[in-house]
Amino acid sequence: MNICFIGGGNMAAALIGGLLGQGFSAGGISVVEISPENRERLAGDFGVRAIEDLKEGIRGSEAIVLAVKPQQLHELLLDLAPLLEDQLLISIAAGIRAVDIARWAGTRAVVRAMPNTPALIQSGIAGMYAMPEASAEQRELAQRILSAAGEVVWLDDEAMMDSVTAISGSGPAYVFYMMEALQQAAMELGFSDEDARKLSLATFLGASRLASGSADPVNVLRAKVTSKNGTTERALSSMEASHVKQHIIDAAKAAAARSRELGDELGRS
Repeated sequence: MNICFIGGGNMAAALIGGLLGQGFSAGGISVVEISPENRERLAGDFGVRAIEDLKEGIRGSEAIVLAVKPQQLHELLLDLAPLLEDQLLISIAAGIRAVDIARWAGTRAVVRAMPNTPALIQSGIAGMYAMPEASAEQRELAQRILSAAGEVVWLDDEAMMDSVTAISGSGPAYVFYMMEALQQAAMELGFSDEDARKLSLATFLGASRLASGSADPVNVLRAKVTSKNGTTERALSSMEASHVKQHIIDAAKAAAARSRELGDELGRS
């Protein structure tokens, strides 16, 4: 099996590193990258073939991972279309819908994926949607590539990709925002910057591990640490009075709406 990545940025590097960690051969991976510095880095870090020429890069590939910025995808696919044979196209470019990728590339063997930044440490999760024309074998290949950097969730309706973007794609930023707030609270309560960071990060990490390893829903876990008339109840009551939960829900819905808008805007070409 041969895979070509077009674009050698952080997410491509995360997927390549994950594949190699699972035993995939570096000889089966090529990367098309315009930056000489990035080509040198990719070849040095992973031992893969990193080249500039698009035609040479995709030769012999079974899957092509489109790992460029969304604004670059239309022009890239116009260049790529006459070079394609029967390869599977996997796009990790945010916002661009599969139907537009298929229209620009002249093929309907398309899988669209939305990974998130924890993929950089093989702890990500990706929403995935395959056009009906993608075969079962191609879906399996796409899953193998994306699962190299974390978990995957398959979607039957591509419209749900906007929801994936809002929850897991943008979600790490929400978590960092809450970490930032807890860290600021710790400093205002007298801790040094270093100890405030340590307390907030360890709390988020530990709570996430506890939730992922427990059969209890998160609301039950929350209740277990909320004693009546205690400190946690006082804090949560303050959050409820300020409608913090609803504000987070509203924010995620706003992100989903913006994702739909971007899909409309980027697909007009």
